[in-house]
Amino acid sequence: MELADSLSVAKLKAMSQSMYDGLVKAVVDVEKRIMMIDAPMHVDEEQALLEMGSLQQNLWGINLYPDDYGTDEFIEFDSMINIRPSQNNRSRDVEDQAMRKHIEEIVSEIIHD
Repeated sequence: MELADSLSVAKLKAMSQSMYDGLVKAVVDVEKRIMMIDAPMHVDEEQALLEMGSLQQNLWGINLYPDDYGTDEFIEFDSMINIRPSQNNRSRDVEDQAMRKHIEEIVSEIIHD
């Protein structure tokens, strides 16, 4: 598990080799614009960010598919940590389209060729 503020697609692909389905789990802090990445479970990444001072309401779990970099399938908004009725998010998905776009922007700042 590592804190990522800059990460190449090649390194992301290497990380995906240890996971199933060629994905890499990540948790994005939308306030700090950082991402914890490469743990077996989103909750582990979430806990690490909380210990670093992140606030729960700013953390969203995603899956990255490095083989799909540059396509709409690159980011999957699916994590148990996303279920939070207090923020009107009642599913594992990130339901708010503006938040999805915000997460996509942060990911595109961090992940590069």
